[in-house]
Amino acid sequence: MLKYTVKKYCSEGSKINQVMVAVLMVLPVFSYGMGIGWLSPMGARLMSEDSPAAEAVHPDVISWMASVPYLVGTPAVFLFGFIVDNYGRKKALMLTSFSMAVAWGLKLYSTENWALISARAVIGLGVSGSYVVTPLYIKEISDDCIRGTLGSLVVLSQNLGNLLVYIIGEYLCYHATLWICLAVPLIHLLVFPTMPETPSYLLKSGKIEEARSVLAWLRCRQTTDTVVDSELQTLLLELEQSNSRKFFPTLKTLVSDRSTFRAFRITLTITLARELCGCLAVLHFASLIFSKAGGGWVLSANEQAMVLGVVQLVGSCTASSLVERTGRKPLLGTTCAVSGVALAALGAWFAMSNGEHAWLPVLALCLCIYCDAAGLQPVPFVIMTEMFSFQYRGTVTSIVIAFACALVSVQLRVFQPLAAEVGLYLVFWIFAAVCLVSTAYIAFYVPETKRRSIEEIYAELGGKKEKDAEADVTRL
Repeated sequence: MLKYTVKKYCSEGSKINQVMVAVLMVLPVFSYGMGIGWLSPMGARLMSEDSPAAEAVHPDVISWMASVPYLVGTPAVFLFGFIVDNYGRKKALMLTSFSMAVAWGLKLYSTENWALISARAVIGLGVSGSYVVTPLYIKEISDDCIRGTLGSLVVLSQNLGNLLVYIIGEYLCYHATLWICLAVPLIHLLVFPTMPETPSYLLKSGKIEEARSVLAWLRCRQTTDTVVDSELQTLLLELEQSNSRKFFPTLKTLVSDRSTFRAFRITLTITLARELCGCLAVLHFASLIFSKAGGGWVLSANEQAMVLGVVQLVGSCTASSLVERTGRKPLLGTTCAVSGVALAALGAWFAMSNGEHAWLPVLALCLCIYCDAAGLQPVPFVIMTEMFSFQYRGTVTSIVIAFACALVSVQLRVFQPLAAEVGLYLVFWIFAAVCLVSTAYIAFYVPETKRRSIEEIYAELGGKKEKDAEADVTRL
Protein backbone atom coordinates (compact mmCIF):
# COMPACT_ATOMS: atom_id res chain seq x y z
CA MET A 1 0.00 0.00 0.00
CA LEU A 2 1.30 3.40 -0.98
CA LYS A 3 2.01 5.60 2.04
CA TYR A 4 2.15 9.35 1.80
CA THR A 5 4.89 10.94 3.88
CA VAL A 6 5.84 14.56 4.30
CA LYS A 7 8.52 15.64 1.88
CA LYS A 8 11.70 17.08 3.39
CA TYR A 9 11.46 20.20 1.23
CA CYS A 10 7.99 21.07 2.57
CA SER A 11 7.75 23.44 5.51
CA GLU A 12 5.35 22.78 8.36
CA GLY A 13 1.87 23.67 7.24
CA SER A 14 2.84 24.32 3.61
CA LYS A 15 0.07 24.30 1.00
CA ILE A 16 2.27 23.02 -1.85
CA ASN A 17 0.88 19.47 -1.92
CA GLN A 18 -2.71 20.69 -1.92
CA VAL A 19 -1.97 23.04 -4.82
CA MET A 20 -0.19 20.28 -6.74
CA VAL A 21 -3.13 17.86 -6.34
CA ALA A 22 -5.64 20.58 -7.30
CA VAL A 23 -3.71 21.55 -10.46
CA LEU A 24 -3.59 17.90 -11.59
CA MET A 25 -7.19 17.43 -10.54
CA VAL A 26 -8.57 20.11 -12.89
CA LEU A 27 -6.97 18.61 -16.02
CA PRO A 28 -10.22 16.73 -16.84
CA VAL A 29 -12.09 20.05 -16.57
CA PHE A 30 -9.46 21.63 -18.84
CA SER A 31 -10.12 18.82 -21.35
CA TYR A 32 -13.87 19.39 -21.05
CA GLY A 33 -13.30 23.10 -21.73
CA MET A 34 -11.45 22.12 -24.90
CA GLY A 35 -14.44 19.94 -25.80
CA ILE A 36 -16.76 22.97 -25.52
CA GLY A 37 -14.53 25.23 -27.60
CA TRP A 38 -13.62 22.60 -30.21
CA LEU A 39 -17.00 22.82 -31.96
CA SER A 40 -16.60 26.52 -32.73
CA PRO A 41 -13.62 26.30 -35.14
CA MET A 42 -14.14 22.66 -36.15
CA GLY A 43 -17.91 22.79 -36.64
CA ALA A 44 -17.48 25.45 -39.30
CA ARG A 45 -14.63 23.48 -40.87
CA LEU A 46 -16.63 20.23 -40.94
CA MET A 47 -19.50 21.98 -42.74
CA SER A 48 -17.24 23.65 -45.30
CA GLU A 49 -16.22 22.45 -48.75
CA ASP A 50 -12.75 21.70 -47.35
CA SER A 51 -14.22 19.42 -44.66
CA PRO A 52 -11.87 16.74 -43.22
CA ALA A 53 -14.85 14.39 -43.54
CA ALA A 54 -15.64 12.58 -46.81
CA GLU A 55 -18.28 15.23 -47.49
CA ALA A 56 -19.47 18.38 -45.78
CA VAL A 57 -21.25 17.60 -42.52
CA HIS A 58 -24.92 18.65 -42.42
CA PRO A 59 -25.78 21.48 -39.97
CA ASP A 60 -28.28 19.15 -38.27
CA VAL A 61 -25.41 16.82 -37.34
CA ILE A 62 -23.49 19.76 -35.86
CA SER A 63 -26.55 20.66 -33.77
CA TRP A 64 -26.70 17.10 -32.42
CA MET A 65 -22.95 17.24 -31.71
CA ALA A 66 -23.50 20.38 -29.64
CA SER A 67 -26.52 19.04 -27.79
CA VAL A 68 -25.77 15.38 -27.07
CA PRO A 69 -23.04 15.86 -24.39
CA TYR A 70 -25.57 17.57 -22.13
CA LEU A 71 -28.30 15.10 -23.02
CA VAL A 72 -26.03 12.30 -21.78
CA GLY A 73 -24.78 14.47 -18.92
CA THR A 74 -28.26 14.77 -17.38
CA PRO A 75 -28.52 11.15 -16.09
CA ALA A 76 -24.71 10.84 -15.82
CA VAL A 77 -24.77 13.34 -12.94
CA PHE A 78 -26.49 10.71 -10.77
CA LEU A 79 -24.19 7.97 -12.09
CA PHE A 80 -21.14 9.91 -10.93
CA GLY A 81 -22.85 10.64 -7.63
CA PHE A 82 -23.12 6.87 -7.13
CA ILE A 83 -19.50 6.28 -8.22
CA VAL A 84 -17.95 8.89 -5.91
CA ASP A 85 -19.85 7.48 -2.94
CA ASN A 86 -19.18 3.80 -3.62
CA TYR A 87 -15.86 3.66 -5.49
CA GLY A 88 -14.10 6.86 -4.47
CA ARG A 89 -13.38 10.35 -5.74
CA LYS A 90 -10.10 9.35 -7.37
CA LYS A 91 -11.58 6.55 -9.50
CA ALA A 92 -14.47 8.80 -10.54
CA LEU A 93 -12.02 11.47 -11.67
CA MET A 94 -9.96 8.90 -13.59
CA LEU A 95 -13.16 7.74 -15.31
CA THR A 96 -13.81 11.36 -16.30
CA SER A 97 -10.41 11.59 -18.00
CA PHE A 98 -10.85 8.17 -19.59
CA SER A 99 -14.16 9.28 -21.12
CA MET A 100 -12.52 12.42 -22.54
CA ALA A 101 -9.69 10.32 -24.01
CA VAL A 102 -12.24 7.99 -25.64
CA ALA A 103 -14.09 10.99 -27.09
CA TRP A 104 -10.98 12.50 -28.69
CA GLY A 105 -9.86 9.05 -29.86
CA LEU A 106 -13.19 8.42 -31.61
CA LYS A 107 -12.89 11.71 -33.49
CA LEU A 108 -9.40 10.73 -34.60
CA TYR A 109 -10.61 7.28 -35.65
CA SER A 110 -13.40 8.44 -37.94
CA THR A 111 -15.11 11.53 -39.33
CA GLU A 112 -18.33 9.62 -40.05
CA ASN A 113 -21.47 11.09 -38.51
CA TRP A 114 -21.88 8.16 -36.09
CA ALA A 115 -18.34 8.65 -34.75
CA LEU A 116 -18.67 12.42 -34.38
CA ILE A 117 -21.98 12.21 -32.52
CA SER A 118 -20.87 9.20 -30.41
CA ALA A 119 -17.67 11.02 -29.41
CA ARG A 120 -19.66 14.04 -28.32
CA ALA A 121 -22.03 11.78 -26.36
CA VAL A 122 -19.07 10.36 -24.43
CA ILE A 123 -18.09 13.93 -23.52
CA GLY A 124 -21.34 13.93 -21.54
CA LEU A 125 -19.53 11.80 -18.96
CA GLY A 126 -16.83 14.47 -18.88
CA VAL A 127 -19.46 17.15 -18.21
CA SER A 128 -20.86 15.29 -15.21
CA GLY A 129 -17.51 14.07 -13.91
CA SER A 130 -16.02 17.54 -14.06
CA TYR A 131 -18.73 19.23 -12.03
CA VAL A 132 -19.70 16.43 -9.65
CA VAL A 133 -16.27 15.08 -8.73
CA THR A 134 -13.84 18.00 -8.97
CA PRO A 135 -15.54 20.45 -6.55
CA LEU A 136 -16.01 17.60 -4.06
CA TYR A 137 -12.36 16.51 -4.38
CA ILE A 138 -11.12 20.08 -3.86
CA LYS A 139 -13.36 20.57 -0.83
CA GLU A 140 -12.08 17.39 0.81
CA ILE A 141 -8.34 17.94 0.28
CA SER A 142 -7.97 21.68 0.90
CA ASP A 143 -7.59 23.93 3.93
CA ASP A 144 -10.37 26.43 4.57
CA CYS A 145 -7.99 29.33 3.89
CA ILE A 146 -7.27 28.29 0.28
CA ARG A 147 -10.42 26.36 -0.59
CA GLY A 148 -11.97 29.30 -2.43
CA THR A 149 -8.83 29.90 -4.46
CA LEU A 150 -8.46 26.24 -5.39
CA GLY A 151 -12.16 26.04 -6.17
CA SER A 152 -11.80 28.90 -8.65
CA LEU A 153 -9.38 26.72 -10.63
CA VAL A 154 -12.37 24.68 -11.86
CA VAL A 155 -13.94 27.48 -13.91
CA LEU A 156 -10.53 28.95 -14.77
CA SER A 157 -9.25 25.66 -16.21
CA GLN A 158 -12.42 25.20 -18.27
CA ASN A 159 -12.04 28.67 -19.75
CA LEU A 160 -8.34 28.10 -20.43
CA GLY A 161 -9.19 24.91 -22.31
CA ASN A 162 -11.82 26.77 -24.27
CA LEU A 163 -9.37 29.52 -25.26
CA LEU A 164 -6.58 27.10 -26.16
CA VAL A 165 -8.71 25.13 -28.60
CA TYR A 166 -9.92 28.36 -30.22
CA ILE A 167 -6.28 29.23 -30.88
CA ILE A 168 -4.98 25.86 -32.07
CA GLY A 169 -8.18 25.24 -34.03
CA GLU A 170 -7.47 28.36 -36.08
CA TYR A 171 -3.81 27.72 -36.83
CA LEU A 172 -3.44 23.91 -36.83
CA CYS A 173 -5.02 21.26 -39.01
CA TYR A 174 -8.00 19.15 -37.91
CA HIS A 175 -6.04 16.06 -36.82
CA ALA A 176 -3.20 17.98 -35.14
CA THR A 177 -5.78 19.77 -32.99
CA LEU A 178 -7.32 16.44 -31.98
CA TRP A 179 -3.93 14.95 -31.03
CA ILE A 180 -3.23 17.89 -28.71
CA CYS A 181 -6.72 17.54 -27.18
CA LEU A 182 -6.15 13.80 -26.66
CA ALA A 183 -2.79 14.42 -24.93
CA VAL A 184 -4.44 16.24 -21.99
CA PRO A 185 -6.56 13.34 -20.58
CA LEU A 186 -3.75 10.87 -21.36
CA ILE A 187 -1.29 12.92 -19.28
CA HIS A 188 -3.83 12.99 -16.45
CA LEU A 189 -4.34 9.22 -16.64
CA LEU A 190 -0.58 8.68 -16.44
CA VAL A 191 0.18 11.12 -13.62
CA PHE A 192 -2.89 11.21 -11.38
CA PRO A 193 -2.64 7.59 -10.10
CA THR A 194 0.28 8.80 -7.93
CA MET A 195 -2.06 11.22 -6.11
CA PRO A 196 -3.99 10.20 -2.98
CA GLU A 197 -7.65 9.49 -2.41
CA THR A 198 -9.35 12.10 -0.21
CA PRO A 199 -9.13 11.65 3.58
CA SER A 200 -12.95 11.81 3.87
CA TYR A 201 -13.48 8.86 1.54
CA LEU A 202 -10.69 6.85 3.20
CA LEU A 203 -12.40 7.36 6.56
CA LYS A 204 -15.70 6.29 5.01
CA SER A 205 -13.93 3.11 3.83
CA GLY A 206 -12.63 2.45 7.33
CA LYS A 207 -8.97 3.24 6.47
CA ILE A 208 -8.29 5.55 9.39
CA GLU A 209 -4.49 5.31 9.45
CA GLU A 210 -4.21 5.79 5.69
CA ALA A 211 -6.50 8.80 6.00
CA ARG A 212 -4.21 10.19 8.70
CA SER A 213 -1.16 9.71 6.44
CA VAL A 214 -2.84 11.37 3.47
CA LEU A 215 -4.04 14.27 5.62
CA ALA A 216 -0.54 14.77 6.99
CA TRP A 217 0.92 14.70 3.46
CA LEU A 218 -1.63 17.22 2.19
CA ARG A 219 -0.92 19.57 5.12
CA CYS A 220 2.86 18.95 4.97
CA ARG A 221 2.92 17.91 8.62
CA GLN A 222 3.90 14.86 10.64
CA THR A 223 1.23 12.23 11.24
CA THR A 224 1.59 12.79 14.98
CA ASP A 225 0.90 16.53 14.70
CA THR A 226 -2.00 17.72 16.87
CA VAL A 227 -3.36 19.75 13.95
CA VAL A 228 -3.67 16.58 11.88
CA ASP A 229 -5.32 14.72 14.76
CA SER A 230 -7.79 17.55 15.35
CA GLU A 231 -8.78 17.71 11.69
CA LEU A 232 -9.14 13.93 11.56
CA GLN A 233 -11.54 14.02 14.50
CA THR A 234 -13.59 16.71 12.75
CA LEU A 235 -13.81 14.58 9.61
CA LEU A 236 -14.90 11.57 11.67
CA LEU A 237 -17.67 13.66 13.23
CA GLU A 238 -18.85 14.87 9.79
CA LEU A 239 -18.83 11.26 8.57
CA GLU A 240 -20.97 10.15 11.50
CA GLN A 241 -23.48 12.94 10.80
CA SER A 242 -23.65 12.20 7.05
CA ASN A 243 -24.13 8.42 7.40
CA SER A 244 -27.76 8.86 8.34
CA ARG A 245 -28.56 11.01 5.27
CA LYS A 246 -29.90 9.34 2.14
CA PHE A 247 -30.94 10.87 -1.19
CA PHE A 248 -34.70 10.20 -1.27
CA PRO A 249 -35.52 11.05 2.39
CA THR A 250 -33.54 14.29 1.94
CA LEU A 251 -35.41 15.03 -1.31
CA LYS A 252 -38.75 14.49 0.46
CA THR A 253 -37.81 16.97 3.19
CA LEU A 254 -36.50 19.39 0.58
CA VAL A 255 -39.90 19.48 -1.11
CA SER A 256 -42.12 19.36 2.00
CA ASP A 257 -40.40 22.09 4.04
CA ARG A 258 -41.79 25.47 2.96
CA SER A 259 -38.70 27.66 3.31
CA THR A 260 -36.29 25.03 2.01
CA PHE A 261 -38.50 24.41 -1.03
CA ARG A 262 -38.69 28.14 -1.73
CA ALA A 263 -34.90 28.33 -1.62
CA PHE A 264 -34.79 25.32 -3.95
CA ARG A 265 -37.22 27.00 -6.36
CA ILE A 266 -35.11 30.16 -6.40
CA THR A 267 -32.01 28.08 -7.11
CA LEU A 268 -33.67 26.37 -10.09
CA THR A 269 -34.89 29.71 -11.45
CA ILE A 270 -31.50 31.42 -11.38
CA THR A 271 -30.01 28.26 -12.89
CA LEU A 272 -32.52 28.58 -15.73
CA ALA A 273 -31.44 32.22 -16.18
CA ARG A 274 -27.79 31.22 -16.20
CA GLU A 275 -28.19 28.49 -18.80
CA LEU A 276 -30.69 30.26 -21.08
CA CYS A 277 -28.79 33.55 -21.28
CA GLY A 278 -27.30 32.20 -24.52
CA CYS A 279 -23.63 32.33 -23.59
CA LEU A 280 -23.01 28.59 -23.98
CA ALA A 281 -24.62 28.66 -27.42
CA VAL A 282 -22.35 31.58 -28.35
CA LEU A 283 -19.25 29.67 -27.23
CA HIS A 284 -20.23 26.57 -29.22
CA PHE A 285 -21.19 28.47 -32.38
CA ALA A 286 -18.94 31.55 -32.11
CA SER A 287 -17.28 31.11 -35.50
CA LEU A 288 -20.65 30.54 -37.18
CA ILE A 289 -22.12 33.69 -35.57
CA PHE A 290 -19.16 35.85 -36.58
CA SER A 291 -19.14 34.46 -40.11
CA LYS A 292 -22.81 35.42 -40.46
CA ALA A 293 -22.01 38.87 -39.05
CA GLY A 294 -19.66 39.30 -42.01
CA GLY A 295 -18.41 42.83 -42.35
CA GLY A 296 -14.90 43.93 -43.08
CA TRP A 297 -13.38 43.57 -39.65
CA VAL A 298 -9.63 42.99 -39.48
CA LEU A 299 -9.97 39.61 -37.71
CA SER A 300 -11.34 36.37 -39.14
CA ALA A 301 -14.39 34.68 -37.59
CA ASN A 302 -12.20 32.27 -35.58
CA GLU A 303 -9.91 35.08 -34.43
CA GLN A 304 -12.94 37.02 -33.22
CA ALA A 305 -13.97 33.88 -31.33
CA MET A 306 -10.51 33.92 -29.70
CA VAL A 307 -11.26 37.41 -28.43
CA LEU A 308 -14.34 35.95 -26.70
CA GLY A 309 -12.13 33.28 -25.11
CA VAL A 310 -9.77 35.92 -23.73
CA VAL A 311 -12.69 37.99 -22.38
CA GLN A 312 -14.17 34.89 -20.75
CA LEU A 313 -10.83 34.14 -19.09
CA VAL A 314 -10.57 37.71 -17.77
CA GLY A 315 -14.13 37.48 -16.46
CA SER A 316 -13.47 34.24 -14.59
CA CYS A 317 -10.30 35.73 -13.08
CA THR A 318 -12.21 38.72 -11.69
CA ALA A 319 -15.26 36.75 -10.52
CA SER A 320 -14.01 35.88 -7.02
CA SER A 321 -13.08 39.47 -6.12
CA LEU A 322 -16.28 40.93 -7.58
CA VAL A 323 -18.58 38.55 -5.73
CA GLU A 324 -16.99 39.47 -2.39
CA ARG A 325 -16.96 43.22 -3.04
CA THR A 326 -20.42 43.68 -4.50
CA GLY A 327 -22.38 40.89 -2.87
CA ARG A 328 -24.19 38.02 -4.57
CA LYS A 329 -27.50 39.63 -5.49
CA PRO A 330 -26.16 42.93 -6.94
CA LEU A 331 -23.54 41.14 -9.05
CA LEU A 332 -26.00 38.54 -10.36
CA GLY A 333 -28.65 41.16 -11.14
CA THR A 334 -26.23 43.58 -12.79
CA THR A 335 -24.52 41.01 -15.00
CA CYS A 336 -27.91 39.57 -16.00
CA ALA A 337 -29.24 43.04 -16.92
CA VAL A 338 -26.12 44.04 -18.88
CA SER A 339 -26.19 40.71 -20.75
CA GLY A 340 -29.83 41.33 -21.64
CA VAL A 341 -29.09 44.81 -23.03
CA ALA A 342 -26.04 43.54 -24.97
CA LEU A 343 -28.02 40.65 -26.49
CA ALA A 344 -30.90 42.96 -27.41
CA ALA A 345 -28.45 45.29 -29.18
CA LEU A 346 -26.89 42.29 -30.93
CA GLY A 347 -30.30 41.13 -32.13
CA ALA A 348 -31.06 44.62 -33.40
CA TRP A 349 -27.77 44.67 -35.34
CA PHE A 350 -28.55 41.36 -37.05
CA ALA A 351 -32.10 42.55 -37.81
CA MET A 352 -31.24 45.95 -39.30
CA SER A 353 -27.56 46.04 -40.27
CA ASN A 354 -26.30 45.52 -43.79
CA GLY A 355 -22.82 44.65 -42.59
CA GLU A 356 -21.77 48.08 -41.38
CA HIS A 357 -20.29 48.64 -37.93
CA ALA A 358 -18.94 45.08 -37.76
CA TRP A 359 -17.30 45.91 -34.43
CA LEU A 360 -20.70 46.03 -32.70
CA PRO A 361 -21.42 42.26 -32.60
CA VAL A 362 -17.89 41.65 -31.31
CA LEU A 363 -18.34 44.27 -28.58
CA ALA A 364 -21.83 43.03 -27.64
CA LEU A 365 -20.74 39.39 -27.43
CA CYS A 366 -17.61 40.30 -25.45
CA LEU A 367 -19.76 42.19 -22.95
CA CYS A 368 -22.17 39.26 -22.73
CA ILE A 369 -19.41 36.68 -22.26
CA TYR A 370 -17.63 38.82 -19.64
CA CYS A 371 -20.86 39.19 -17.64
CA ASP A 372 -21.45 35.46 -17.90
CA ALA A 373 -17.97 34.54 -16.64
CA ALA A 374 -17.83 37.24 -13.95
CA GLY A 375 -21.32 36.81 -12.52
CA LEU A 376 -23.96 34.73 -14.27
CA GLN A 377 -21.99 31.47 -14.17
CA PRO A 378 -20.32 31.49 -10.72
CA VAL A 379 -22.82 33.40 -8.55
CA PRO A 380 -25.75 30.92 -8.75
CA PHE A 381 -23.40 28.18 -7.47
CA VAL A 382 -22.29 30.45 -4.60
CA ILE A 383 -25.89 31.29 -3.70
CA MET A 384 -26.84 27.62 -3.84
CA THR A 385 -24.13 26.58 -1.38
CA GLU A 386 -25.03 29.43 0.99
CA MET A 387 -28.80 28.79 0.96
CA PHE A 388 -28.59 25.10 1.89
CA SER A 389 -27.06 23.27 4.81
CA PHE A 390 -24.68 20.34 4.41
CA GLN A 391 -27.70 18.05 4.79
CA TYR A 392 -29.25 19.23 1.50
CA ARG A 393 -26.27 20.52 -0.48
CA GLY A 394 -25.33 17.25 -2.20
CA THR A 395 -28.90 16.45 -3.26
CA VAL A 396 -29.55 19.99 -4.50
CA THR A 397 -26.26 20.10 -6.42
CA SER A 398 -27.04 16.84 -8.24
CA ILE A 399 -30.54 17.99 -9.22
CA VAL A 400 -29.38 21.45 -10.28
CA ILE A 401 -26.53 20.13 -12.47
CA ALA A 402 -28.88 17.61 -14.10
CA PHE A 403 -31.44 20.38 -14.67
CA ALA A 404 -28.76 22.61 -16.19
CA CYS A 405 -27.56 19.84 -18.53
CA ALA A 406 -31.13 19.21 -19.72
CA LEU A 407 -31.67 22.91 -20.45
CA VAL A 408 -28.40 23.23 -22.33
CA SER A 409 -29.01 20.10 -24.40
CA VAL A 410 -32.33 21.51 -25.67
CA GLN A 411 -30.86 24.97 -26.25
CA LEU A 412 -27.90 23.74 -28.30
CA ARG A 413 -30.04 21.32 -30.31
CA VAL A 414 -32.48 24.01 -31.47
CA PHE A 415 -30.10 26.99 -31.74
CA GLN A 416 -28.82 26.41 -35.27
CA PRO A 417 -32.13 25.21 -36.84
CA LEU A 418 -34.00 28.06 -35.15
CA ALA A 419 -31.43 30.62 -36.32
CA ALA A 420 -31.72 29.29 -39.88
CA GLU A 421 -35.53 29.33 -39.75
CA VAL A 422 -36.29 32.69 -38.09
CA GLY A 423 -32.92 34.48 -38.10
CA LEU A 424 -30.22 35.08 -35.52
CA TYR A 425 -31.80 38.37 -34.50
CA LEU A 426 -34.90 36.67 -33.05
CA VAL A 427 -32.81 34.04 -31.22
CA PHE A 428 -30.75 36.76 -29.55
CA TRP A 429 -33.88 38.69 -28.64
CA ILE A 430 -35.23 35.55 -26.94
CA PHE A 431 -31.98 35.28 -24.96
CA ALA A 432 -32.24 38.99 -24.11
CA ALA A 433 -35.82 38.57 -22.90
CA VAL A 434 -34.77 35.71 -20.61
CA CYS A 435 -32.02 37.89 -19.12
CA LEU A 436 -34.24 40.95 -18.58
CA VAL A 437 -37.12 38.97 -17.05
CA SER A 438 -34.60 37.17 -14.84
CA THR A 439 -33.18 40.53 -13.71
CA ALA A 440 -36.62 41.51 -12.40
CA TYR A 441 -36.98 38.14 -10.67
CA ILE A 442 -33.57 38.53 -9.03
CA ALA A 443 -34.44 42.04 -7.82
CA PHE A 444 -37.71 40.99 -6.17
CA TYR A 445 -37.23 37.38 -5.08
CA VAL A 446 -33.58 36.40 -4.67
CA PRO A 447 -32.16 37.12 -1.19
CA GLU A 448 -28.67 38.43 -0.51
CA THR A 449 -26.66 35.53 1.00
CA LYS A 450 -23.29 37.20 1.59
CA ARG A 451 -22.12 36.74 5.22
CA ARG A 452 -25.55 35.61 6.34
CA SER A 453 -26.52 32.43 8.14
CA ILE A 454 -29.07 30.04 6.68
CA GLU A 455 -31.51 31.07 9.45
CA GLU A 456 -31.19 34.73 8.44
CA ILE A 457 -31.70 33.90 4.76
CA TYR A 458 -34.76 31.77 5.50
CA ALA A 459 -36.12 34.51 7.76
CA GLU A 460 -36.09 36.84 4.75
CA LEU A 461 -37.72 34.19 2.58
CA GLY A 462 -40.38 33.69 5.27
CA GLY A 463 -41.66 30.42 6.64
CA LYS A 464 -41.50 28.14 9.60
CA LYS A 465 -37.71 28.06 9.79
CA GLU A 466 -37.78 31.65 11.04
CA LYS A 467 -40.24 30.67 13.77
CA ASP A 468 -38.28 27.55 14.60
CA ALA A 469 -35.08 29.59 14.90
CA GLU A 470 -36.78 32.09 17.21
CA ALA A 471 -38.22 29.28 19.31
CA ASP A 472 -34.79 27.70 19.61
CA VAL A 473 -33.31 30.99 20.80
CA THR A 474 -36.15 31.41 23.33
CA ARG A 475 -35.61 27.92 24.72
CA LEU A 476 -31.88 28.61 25.09
